Amino acid sequence: MSTTPIISFRDAAKVFPGSRKRPEVRAVDGVTLDIEAGEIFGVIGYSGAGKSTLVRLINALEKTTSGSVVVGGQDLTALGESQLREVRAGIGMIFQQFNLLSSRTVAGNVAYPLEVAKWPREKREARVRELLEFVGIADKAGSYPSQLSGGQKQRVGIARALATNPRILLADEATSALDPETTREVLRLLQRVNRELGITVVIITHEMDVVRYACHRVAVMEHGKVVEVGDAYAIFSGPTAPVTRRFVATSLRDRPSAETLARLRERHPGRLVVVGIDEVTGSTHAISQVLRDAGVEPAIIYGGITEVADKPYGSLTFELTGSDDDVAAAIERLREVTGVDDLGTADAPVSAPAETTTDPTAGRSGPPRTRVVGAQDYGMLGGQGGRLAGPDRLVIEEDD
Repeated sequence: MSTTPIISFRDAAKVFPGSRKRPEVRAVDGVTLDIEAGEIFGVIGYSGAGKSTLVRLINALEKTTSGSVVVGGQDLTALGESQLREVRAGIGMIFQQFNLLSSRTVAGNVAYPLEVAKWPREKREARVRELLEFVGIADKAGSYPSQLSGGQKQRVGIARALATNPRILLADEATSALDPETTREVLRLLQRVNRELGITVVIITHEMDVVRYACHRVAVMEHGKVVEVGDAYAIFSGPTAPVTRRFVATSLRDRPSAETLARLRERHPGRLVVVGIDEVTGSTHAISQVLRDAGVEPAIIYGGITEVADKPYGSLTFELTGSDDDVAAAIERLREVTGVDDLGTADAPVSAPAETTTDPTAGRSGPPRTRVVGAQDYGMLGGQGGRLAGPDRLVIEEDD
């Protein structure tokens, strides 16, 4: 990867002024963040966290109130509108609701940004064929959006976003409207875009499973701020911010809830411990060795192990049976190699780690904002849906 970030935020802020009906909204609040060329970078947060506003700062559809955003070495805050159009031409974008033009065929949708960019017909048609082949729907060139599945529609959206050979691809909640299997297919395609075309991909999402499956690094946002950033595996295995821990807990579901723990205690009278599994530190082998040598009888009664950035991670809940001294010694030895939560026994229970929950709609910043864009930007960005406000203007509703 390049040593110079392809996208760089420095104390960037975006404030939407208030009115008599709505208070001021600080959607992005002093963000400093670097995104390296050639990586898949995730930005995750609950609704209202500011992540969609942050991504619109990258293509200058929103301008910073203060601070700076540098894309490809150019400070967007210092550019005029004509220069911003050149920057946007190198940025593709895909969306949650696909936003395809219903009156155009698949080929026509992919060709649209090329028409706006005034590519000649022969070159345009060749590029459309190439892209449809790349995303795996060459046989749907003459179909209309209404004839496609959700996954096929998003493949059209990706092909359209790639039309003008962008260096950066922004995916704003691009898998939220898809079922789990189709989500995996789309994420595999984005990984291929990144790997084979060398395009930097920025994924905006509220789904930790998307980050777990596809991203190299991730930033976690809350109330307009980046509260945690790092390697995807490190974020999963050692989250520090409370909101990150909530995201990880909902994604892994590897630890028993209070209700589940009560049921487990009814069936398992021995000492219950939750043991972390982390292949980076080789904890799996070490745990096995400790339990073999400890003189206790271990039984796995709950847990889950998944892959994060192609490496296993999760936890297992064991019932440890044996003398009190042997079990206590086994727990202390386990703590030398991995994280351990001692839940005690049915007769002498220890409280489970506090469960954290959140309302996924918390923090919404009010009703959707509206923005009017011109036809040229609409074409460059692959279209965003909305309603017509004139022959060359479009009104778009937005919400973080």
